[in-house]
Amino acid sequence: MKTTIALTILGLGLASGSAQALTITPTNNGTDLVNTILGSGITVNPGSINYTGANGASGIFTGGLSSGIGINNGIILTTGKAVDAIGPNNSDGTSTGNGLPGDADLNALIPQSTLDATVLEFEFESTGGDLFFNYVFASEEYNEFVNTSFNDVFAFFLDGVNIALIPGTTTPVSINNVNGGNPFGNNASNPQFFNNNDLSDGGPFFNIAYDGFTTVFTAQALGLSAGTHKMKLAIADAGDSALDSAVFIQAGSFSDTNPDPKTTPEPASVLGLLAIGGLGLMRKKKQLV
Repeated sequence: MKTTIALTILGLGLASGSAQALTITPTNNGTDLVNTILGSGITVNPGSINYTGANGASGIFTGGLSSGIGINNGIILTTGKAVDAIGPNNSDGTSTGNGLPGDADLNALIPQSTLDATVLEFEFESTGGDLFFNYVFASEEYNEFVNTSFNDVFAFFLDGVNIALIPGTTTPVSINNVNGGNPFGNNASNPQFFNNNDLSDGGPFFNIAYDGFTTVFTAQALGLSAGTHKMKLAIADAGDSALDSAVFIQAGSFSDTNPDPKTTPEPASVLGLLAIGGLGLMRKKKQLV
């Protein structure tokens, strides 16, 4: 019976992986990126929009639901190349070194220094006094660098405070805080929010190139004061430029009302592979770029 259940769930994951891939249009035009995620009840100061990052490190995507990430349309910010997110996952270590510096605010969150930062900043006002938006974090650091110091970092700084948090907690969303464990299936942290896609742990299960990604989270801030607030969306490599990460933000969800419920991918990665985690192949070593 246990074997039957595990194989059934595994089959669901493989089925989702056969769906069409993401479509990504690279752009570093900050106005286009902000306008894509902008929703109701939010007014953005156009002159405040600023993008910092490599050409090709960000873009506008479609086809996310059929690829399994749980968000159909939106923007992607990466530490490498945006188009590298397109599935299938046929590499256990996709990396693009952009040769750019990190970000001081992200440096303050982790022990390591950061590199290849991609940052989108703007000022806004909320009509209703609240803020919500949906996102997914994905990384090539999964699963072999879970619970290590090699953790790429991202944050959504609202007036300097990170609001990318695990639901119902003050814990930041990160590789070490949301995962299926290392080795996979052991010492997992919040695995209910994680989707495994690692080639070394039975994958791929989804038609996305990253080795793992979170379920859809909602960043939120309630009871904002009247007037202008600053948002900084930032992601960077940590320690070195190897193994890229990305954050997907849902189109039209940056609003003063909670976004509509979203369709999330089958959690085959956690449920199925916790039973077959022993099938993992030899781990790759992290290479400096």
